[in-house]
Amino acid sequence: MSFFSCFKPDKKMLSKRMEEMPFTVVKKASSQHGSSLKNSESDKSPRGHSNNKKSSVAAKNTEPPKRIPITAKAERSFTFRELATATNNFHPDCIVGEGGFGRVYKGQLEDGQVVAVKQMERNGFQGNREFLIEVMILGHLNHPNLVNLVGYCSDGDQRLLAYEYMALGSLADHLLDITPDQEPLSWRTRMKIAHGTAKGLEHLHEKMSPPVIYRDLKSPNILLDKDYNPKLSDFGLAKLGPFEGDKHVSTRVMGTFGYCAPEYVRTGMLSTKTDVYSFGVFLLELITGRRAVDTCRPVCEQILAYWAKPMLHDRRRYHELVDPLLRGDYPDKDFNQAAAVAAICIEDEASVRPYMSDIVVALGFLAEVPAGCEERINAEPQNRKDEDPSVTGNTKKDQSTFDRQRAVAEAIEWGSVRQKQMAQIKEKKAQPQGIVAPKTNKL
Repeated sequence: MSFFSCFKPDKKMLSKRMEEMPFTVVKKASSQHGSSLKNSESDKSPRGHSNNKKSSVAAKNTEPPKRIPITAKAERSFTFRELATATNNFHPDCIVGEGGFGRVYKGQLEDGQVVAVKQMERNGFQGNREFLIEVMILGHLNHPNLVNLVGYCSDGDQRLLAYEYMALGSLADHLLDITPDQEPLSWRTRMKIAHGTAKGLEHLHEKMSPPVIYRDLKSPNILLDKDYNPKLSDFGLAKLGPFEGDKHVSTRVMGTFGYCAPEYVRTGMLSTKTDVYSFGVFLLELITGRRAVDTCRPVCEQILAYWAKPMLHDRRRYHELVDPLLRGDYPDKDFNQAAAVAAICIEDEASVRPYMSDIVVALGFLAEVPAGCEERINAEPQNRKDEDPSVTGNTKKDQSTFDRQRAVAEAIEWGSVRQKQMAQIKEKKAQPQGIVAPKTNKL
């Protein structure tokens, strides 16, 4: 008798539970995205001819913007047998990672595709909730800096997710858990990873409607392909919102200590600026090579954001933040601008933090230099008559983009310094002044 015969596909259970999930915002988002909501009371109630006209007009008025995908991606529904076979019956040698919601195995499907299979912990509602959130959200996302969901399995009480396999694993393996024989990440590679991660967050915040708040940005959740291109993974804590007219979403505080924004920890009010704070901490990890929280260090250095703030407030101390493994191989000006971006991202006041689109432009300049830009700076062409007009035009276009990115990076750096100066002025004004005795007229 086959061991897998007891596990039968239960696709109805998945769809039913997805509809019963207590996320009214998800259902609202589905209607905005054009997805049909089955078994709703409004669909069951009889309607007259005039109501049909009104509903058709309303449908036109509520049609989503063109930039939002109307249909979800077609994920494959796997059986437990298929994924067990792909991972050699979940053999320990196939384990490539382990998180709070289960283990991740490397596997190969029957068609030869290599995947990463996450087996969710069967711990009741919480594990099932994370599973449903990932399936629903990743089913509507398609971006080069967001991990691709290949399919899922919901046989019986089994909950498994199959993702595209990322050859280099997580960023933490190359930045925080580096071994003596490993080559440390170069400055350009670090900025490339920061830029790609920022583009992924920008897509979630500014290209999706409603926005998606990631809520769990950290180095272990950033996966790298063979070319060190980053992709955000693990969307179990992601949240939809805020919706039009709202500035935040009130929710239970969840996430990783050290990355969470202070206002979110205090009040439970979640916004896209919460992710911006987490990105600032993540950028500090890339700059310093330190963990967001490291209990092995002295007490005053255990929380990265708190340790770095005094140095970020003084440009003359920026050099104290540099990861020693870089061995001084980085452009000073680029490093200062990266530190300024990190500083403004971890501001205590959420409204002061920039949008991810601004960060993307600033880091685009730090991540790469347009082709031909360095050569044009260091040496002039000997024979201008031999220049190819098309090449020259492309170079000028690249240079224009390069200059714009540099300008935004410098503007963010200037803004960060200016805000610190204004804060110092306010502190001086707030200091109590000495009491001056009134002058008396001498008779």
